[in-house]
Amino acid sequence: MHTGKQYSFKEVILWTRKDIYLLFIVATVPTCLFVFFDLTWLAIPWLPIALLGTAVAFVVGFKNNASYDRLWEARKVWGAIVNSSRSWGIMVKDFVSTRHAVTAVGDAELKKQQQELIYRHFAWLTALRYQLREPRIWESVYQEHNAEYKNKYFIVDEHINKINEALKPFLSAAEYESVISRSNKATQIIANQSSQLKTLLAAGLIEDFRHMELQKLLVEFYNLQGASERIKNFPYPRQYATLNKWFIKVFIILLPMGMLQEFDKLGGNLIWLSIPFSVLASWVFTTMERIGESSESPFEGSANDVPITAISRTIEIDLREMFGETDIPPAIKPQNNILT
Repeated sequence: MHTGKQYSFKEVILWTRKDIYLLFIVATVPTCLFVFFDLTWLAIPWLPIALLGTAVAFVVGFKNNASYDRLWEARKVWGAIVNSSRSWGIMVKDFVSTRHAVTAVGDAELKKQQQELIYRHFAWLTALRYQLREPRIWESVYQEHNAEYKNKYFIVDEHINKINEALKPFLSAAEYESVISRSNKATQIIANQSSQLKTLLAAGLIEDFRHMELQKLLVEFYNLQGASERIKNFPYPRQYATLNKWFIKVFIILLPMGMLQEFDKLGGNLIWLSIPFSVLASWVFTTMERIGESSESPFEGSANDVPITAISRTIEIDLREMFGETDIPPAIKPQNNILT
C-alpha cells in the first residue's frame, strides 16, 4: 500500500517507460509511411476511432471498478480480522480463569494456557499471510514492470523469508511439526485452538457460555480466512481480462492512423504532432489498464496491496501489550512509502 501523498513522476515513468517506447514506435511508423512514402490510405476517418475509443474506455473503467471492489473488500476483511483479534485477546485474558477449575491450577500454568492461545493466534495470522502471498499464474506482481518497481523500492517479507522460521516462535515443537506438514496450515491452527478450548472446558478453566463465545470467534476467523481465500483464488474473470487487453491493442494501433488525417489538415510539418498526441492518448489507456490489473489481486505483494504483513504485526503488538509483555516487536514501517 502506498502511504505517500501520491506516486512521484519518476516512479510513474519507471513503471510505464517500456510502454511509452512501444507506443512511440507504433505512432511513428504510420506517420513516416504517410509522409515519406505517400501511403495516404493509412489515414483512416476519425469517427470509427472515436467510437472504438469510447467503447474501450467503458471496458477499462469496468475493470478498474471491479478491481477496486476486490481491493476494498480485501481491506474490509482484514479490518474485521483486526477487530476480531482484539476481541480474542481480551476474551482469552478474562474468560480463561481458575474460578471453576476442577483441580488447583497455579498462576504460572494459567498464564501458560492463555499465552498458548494468543501465540497460536499469531501463528494463524502468519500462516494465513504466507498462504495469501503464494503466487498465482494470473497475478501481475512478477511481470517485468511490477517486478522491476518492487525490486527497486520495497521488499515483501513473505517473498524472502520461509514460513518455517516464521511459525516456530509461536508454536510448541510438537505442534509445529504437526502443522508444517499440512497443505492449509491456517485451517489446522484454528482446529488446534478449538481442541485446546475443549481441554480447558473439561478442566473447568472456561465456563460453558464463555467457551461458546470463544468458539464463535474461531468460526468468525474461519469465515474471514475463507473470504480472503476466495479473493485470492478467484481472479478477475479471464474472459474479461483477455478482451480488455485485445481491445486496447487494437485501439492503440488504429489511433495514430486516425490522427494522421486530422493533423494533415493543419498543413506543413504539423502532421508530426500526431506522434506525441497519439502516444499520450494511448499511454492513458494502457496505464489505466495496468492500474486495474495491478489492483485485482490485493494479496500478491505489489505496491498497491492490502498491507497484511503490517496489519498482522499491529495485531501482535496490541495483544502482547494487552498481556503486559515488554519484549514487543517494532511496527513495520513503509519502505519508500510502500507498506507491505
